[in-house]
Amino acid sequence: MSTTAQAQTPADERVKEISAFRKALIRPELGGICGTIIVFAFFLLFAHDSGMFNSQGVINWSVVSAQFTIIAVGACLLMIAGEFDLSVGSMIGFAGMMIAIFSATMDWPVWLAIITTFALCISLGALNGFIVIRTGLPSFIVTLAFLFILRGFTIYFPQLIERKTIIGGIKDISANDWLAPVFGGKILTGFFQWLGEIGAIATFERGNLAGKPVVDGIPMLIVWAIALVIFGHVLLTKTRFGNWIFASGGDAQAARYVGVPVNRVKILMFMFTAFCATVFATCQVMEFGSAGADRGLLKEFEAIIAVVIGGALLTGGYGSVIGAALGALIFGVVQQGLFFAGVESSLFRVFLGVLLLMAVILNTYIRRMITGER
Repeated sequence: MSTTAQAQTPADERVKEISAFRKALIRPELGGICGTIIVFAFFLLFAHDSGMFNSQGVINWSVVSAQFTIIAVGACLLMIAGEFDLSVGSMIGFAGMMIAIFSATMDWPVWLAIITTFALCISLGALNGFIVIRTGLPSFIVTLAFLFILRGFTIYFPQLIERKTIIGGIKDISANDWLAPVFGGKILTGFFQWLGEIGAIATFERGNLAGKPVVDGIPMLIVWAIALVIFGHVLLTKTRFGNWIFASGGDAQAARYVGVPVNRVKILMFMFTAFCATVFATCQVMEFGSAGADRGLLKEFEAIIAVVIGGALLTGGYGSVIGAALGALIFGVVQQGLFFAGVESSLFRVFLGVLLLMAVILNTYIRRMITGER
């Protein structure tokens, strides 16, 4: 058929044309992108002289954002698969305490304590998923139960063994461990030393640290966050398993009819969420050299908020790891930015509530656009 004939062929009435603007509007990352631009613009205007955007300020809010990002990646994939995990915060506290008990109290090598804790926590994640699948109970209820169970054990075990709820001394015993630097070390230290020598970043002027850069490397927490975002994005958008995740959350029964192993997908996503929580806990323990029974409080809600801001629907089947990472970045920048701007830090919770409400309203509107609902 000639080009002229093709041009004269009438459009199929059954095919609904979507404008470029509409296509951009239904991208899950849109809310995160807009929020990131607004937040950075705000603090560039009102906190640019406070040190927020010098080397130390950038590393401060990057570390906080990385904390949110690590747990948001796991929560994002699980929510796209149609499930929730409210035990993430308690899992963080439990994992950190288990590492401390195994290493500081039971005198295990730190590497063995870390590996054993990962195996234990991932198994608990699998148990979460197994109970949800076999009983048909909402994951909200099952993981809410595990929230209390894990938090209870996190408080009970150290009291039983050490008569206290904080166990320290881990920094000393992990000094020569081969695995500890993977979670508590820094990279590019030589590069930052060079930046300090040429005056590109600030250095200490007095004392034993004179001449050394204030920021001496990139913490492994940030490296883990970037690695998990890349892994999650590639898994979700470039693999068949990623299609299975979307299908499992979009319409589980229809997905089963076309051969998607929905139960296996959901259980694996619960395991991955537990893995991310354990990464967070391990990095935290290696950084502070201690574990506390109160670690991880409310982190499950912060992870869910970051994912919702990133464009994921609460009903499942739609979302973006990049969007979730942007939501986490917004959290980190705002939490530290309020301090730099001299604003009362308690307003951060107010900001979270307002942002969550706005994100849910926006996502509901987008869902109606996608499905054609009114």
